Amino acid sequence: MNFYINEILQDYQQDKTYRILWIDSGSVIMYILELDNAKAFPEKKLVSEISELIVICEWKKVIDTSYDVIVSSEYEKKHYELRDAAWAIIEAIVKEEPAIYEKSFRTKLIKETQDKHQVTYPTVRKYLYKYWSRGKTLDALFPDYKNSGGKGKEKKVGKIKRGRPSLNGITGINVDEDTKRIFRLAIEKYYLTSKQNSLTTAYKFMLREFFIENIYYENGIEKVLLKDEETIPTFTQFKYWYQKEYNAPEVLVARKGEKRFNKDHRAVLNTSQSEVFGPGSRFQIDATIADVYLVSEINRNWIIGRPVVYLVMDVFSRMVVGMYVGLEGPSWAGAMMAMTNVVADKKKYCAQYDIEINEEEWPSCHLPEILLADKGEFEGYNVERLVKAFNLHVENAASYRADWKGIVEKQFDLIQKKVKPLLPGYIDVDFQERGAKDYRLDAKLTLKEFKQILIKQVLQHNTKHYLKTYVRDRDLVADDVQPIPLELWNWGIKNRTGKLRAFAEDLVKLQLLPRGTATVNYKGIQFKGISYSCDRAIQESWFENARMKGSWKIEIAYDPRNMSYVYVLNDLDGSFEACYMLEVSKRYEGLSLDEITYWKQQETLLEKGQNHKQLQKDVDYIADVEAIIKKAEKAKKEQQDLTLSKLEQVSAIRDNRKEEKERQRKAESKPIIEKQVADTEVIAFPQTVAETDFKRPNVRDFLKRRKGDKDE
Repeated sequence: MNFYINEILQDYQQDKTYRILWIDSGSVIMYILELDNAKAFPEKKLVSEISELIVICEWKKVIDTSYDVIVSSEYEKKHYELRDAAWAIIEAIVKEEPAIYEKSFRTKLIKETQDKHQVTYPTVRKYLYKYWSRGKTLDALFPDYKNSGGKGKEKKVGKIKRGRPSLNGITGINVDEDTKRIFRLAIEKYYLTSKQNSLTTAYKFMLREFFIENIYYENGIEKVLLKDEETIPTFTQFKYWYQKEYNAPEVLVARKGEKRFNKDHRAVLNTSQSEVFGPGSRFQIDATIADVYLVSEINRNWIIGRPVVYLVMDVFSRMVVGMYVGLEGPSWAGAMMAMTNVVADKKKYCAQYDIEINEEEWPSCHLPEILLADKGEFEGYNVERLVKAFNLHVENAASYRADWKGIVEKQFDLIQKKVKPLLPGYIDVDFQERGAKDYRLDAKLTLKEFKQILIKQVLQHNTKHYLKTYVRDRDLVADDVQPIPLELWNWGIKNRTGKLRAFAEDLVKLQLLPRGTATVNYKGIQFKGISYSCDRAIQESWFENARMKGSWKIEIAYDPRNMSYVYVLNDLDGSFEACYMLEVSKRYEGLSLDEITYWKQQETLLEKGQNHKQLQKDVDYIADVEAIIKKAEKAKKEQQDLTLSKLEQVSAIRDNRKEEKERQRKAESKPIIEKQVADTEVIAFPQTVAETDFKRPNVRDFLKRRKGDKDE
């Protein structure tokens, strides 16, 4: 039975839960820590002992469903400072593995740390427990403020001055909404500029512009008289609200420019290169654009271009541990989906594409210790989430140095060569040469079908490909291990484990999913032209409020591979909630963002293609209407009775309408069954009443009769 760092173990007998902190390379001993017990210390256990306890069902492995490490991008600056301060205290001692887990050595290190940082024993003890119990990540050291006080709620502004009393006897003012608005204007006008004024200077400019009592002139120079100091905000208040509402990156970008920020002020994430010892010591990730054209699953007449292929490989075993095939990238979004696949259950993943495998055929579902990647995708804020949430070291290859990732680069060449003879729409060497064949017209495969082909190719590589250039060390030769990725991986797991890290798939996915801004309006949560809703929105009447008060923006996470669901993030506690598609957008269910975007583009092109035809029909309609009007005007002119006065014409409207109605009724009324005159004999009925003339009188007779009735 294999164990991995960060796995959770549950003791049924004692009703206790433990986290694995460290395992030796030979899988003989491990150190575990009891969870939910702040006084617990690491315990040394035999791997065989824990295995036996699991076999007899006294212990079991438990999936870690904790999402405490998910941190919003809007987390307060002081929380980051407290986290970094805690890390500075314990950083040196937690790296002393496994000696730090032994009491005598740990006590000595804690004592040295106390003297060096001037902190108490309980403080160091608390930081160590938080770090170990929460997955040995930097973000584990965030302060537990999410359940304290009125998080995210502004205190009401009253007449009594808030805060501690001033030492100089000046009461000052409370900062209300109007004052905060002035603060924002002053900061953006005088501080967040390329002039790089100091915050004190911005404060003085603000007072001169917004807090003046009067204007006076001295030697012909206009000067201002400030209000009484009891009625103006202090610099401390100004600085407090600046630090609360603005973070370091946006300030540096505004003051120094984006290029200089990226060059001189962005966080440096690279780590030193370490030895490849076993599986998980280092993964390599890279992307390439496949030399084949694909068609859409919606309509095979739509050519959607060439797909992007991401591969993640374990350097020790050469096993492909993760992949992504799609239209996203090369970019962070594509890299994110490849990294999500690294921790995915490969049996379930293959089943999505109608490929059945056993778990032993593709056993990788863990994060590594080090990840070597390109600078483009793995730089900036996005990768910080990966680094700080999972304590993953990221190394970036230098520009124009693809040879640093030679293992994964070589795998791309192998894939291209093996699938080239089989795929329709594959680009040959004469692509784009004059007179060459247009390979785009040969496209027949959909994205899903191409994924199926590459998954089978990866499985073949992992389980059967003989690595001719792999240099086996003495241990591998002694155990007669064949240089086949799966055999190297299995041998490494058994003999050189300890580098792989177990994290819940959903947790990794939520950390890596790209973030976006959606709009809440009365029609739902709108994102990329798709309408969503969620239980929270219904319970809190978001859509009714949007109809009454106007729309607003929210931050969401989404999976570009399947847009059936997006996830609303809660800035207060880092939780999330899935949003489902509304009926108006159900036609997009199960599709990727690329497919939806392409669908919309095709509809736009179709609409534009019909615009000219519609214009022609509109012009023809105008001509037909004008012809009818001209004909009517001519007939009117020919029949117009010039002897009738305006009064006579107007007064006869009612009678004219009645007569026209009778005429229309006769014209529009037809028998359901036509009368067969030729085959029917007409029988005359005897007349029992005197014949009466039922002929309708003409208009003049009718008018005379009505006039006579009025005279009587």
